[in-house]
Amino acid sequence: MNISQIKEKLKKDERNKAYSERGIDPIFQVKEDSKILIIGQAPGKRVEETGILFNDKSGERLVDWLGIDMKTLHGGDFSIIPMDFYYPGKGKSGDKAPRRFIAKEYHPYLLENLKNIELTILIGAYSQKFYLKDNFKKNLTETVKSFEDYLPKYFPLVHPSPLNNRWMAKNPFFEKEVLPDLRNLVGEIL
Repeated sequence: MNISQIKEKLKKDERNKAYSERGIDPIFQVKEDSKILIIGQAPGKRVEETGILFNDKSGERLVDWLGIDMKTLHGGDFSIIPMDFYYPGKGKSGDKAPRRFIAKEYHPYLLENLKNIELTILIGAYSQKFYLKDNFKKNLTETVKSFEDYLPKYFPLVHPSPLNNRWMAKNPFFEKEVLPDLRNLVGEIL
């Protein structure tokens, strides 16, 4: 199934009816020649409004972590597939969780179109639990700390949201050990 067919299938899916009726298209970025795949959580409200993934403060931090710029992120070398292709809305403490059926049913279709991926960056616990399955450590911190265990296929990261400033302050290993290796690896692939 090609990308256009996948988008049409998503728009017609009854579970996405509320979005389709408001004219909101599924949000993902798949470029068939991409070398790096980013699997994130779900679009935020601002991303839903613009249709551009990581078009927010999280995106600014992410490109810094990767050692690239926004133009490169949205260029041909990167594909971005969220765990949900629509903004799930606000919850009690931040945004609601991505709906599970999107990754389970629709990710395989998109992944079939990506034949050149050399690295998949898993952002946040939702993507890590889904893709790493039993290899997910006891929590996100331990999984990110053990990033070398998942190479060369996967690279787990904490979400680049400014809301994670406290996590970053508590976990200095991230900036000292994880980010330099991430930047080097991305640089080598690109």
